[in-house]
Amino acid sequence: MINQKCRKLSKRVAFYTVECRGSCGEMFVDLQDYKYSKKKLEETIECQIEYPSFEEAISVPWRALPRRVSKLYFAMRVIEQFEDVEGRNPGETSIADRLGVLKLRKELCETNSLDESQIPDALLERLLTDTREFPPVCAIIGGILGQEVIKAISGKGDPLKNFFFFDAMDGKGLIEDISGPSTRS
Repeated sequence: MINQKCRKLSKRVAFYTVECRGSCGEMFVDLQDYKYSKKKLEETIECQIEYPSFEEAISVPWRALPRRVSKLYFAMRVIEQFEDVEGRNPGETSIADRLGVLKLRKELCETNSLDESQIPDALLERLLTDTREFPPVCAIIGGILGQEVIKAISGKGDPLKNFFFFDAMDGKGLIEDISGPSTRS
């Protein structure tokens, strides 16, 4: 995967990925071992954050995640895994795939000791049918992405770690730190 190639380079290369599906969007950030500064009162503090790769982040067992992780995180993982198992490209789903996706959700929830209510049917159906990018959602995610790139380049301000989710249905944007124990802030 591209994220792993970025990590293997001798010079640190930041990795960002964005996926927008209809009224929902997700952004992932991997700045590897990142140093930055922030102002606290009258002094500047040097900080360091260790980021997991995308593969490391999504392999964290669901039962090890904080209780209030975004439902969109789980729903996106179900849809991604469904597309992978079916040999499809991202966004090549439709409502006709509903039963297969619900079956996979059930299996993943049982495997990960997660209540199926954490991944609502209505959210999965929206992700299945709204496979096109919705410009207002893309603009919001793109604005956040631009802000994060500027922070990473300048080394000033707290960077996002490591997922950002946006759902236009409730108008909320959520930052989630989904990391293994060794990279948790």
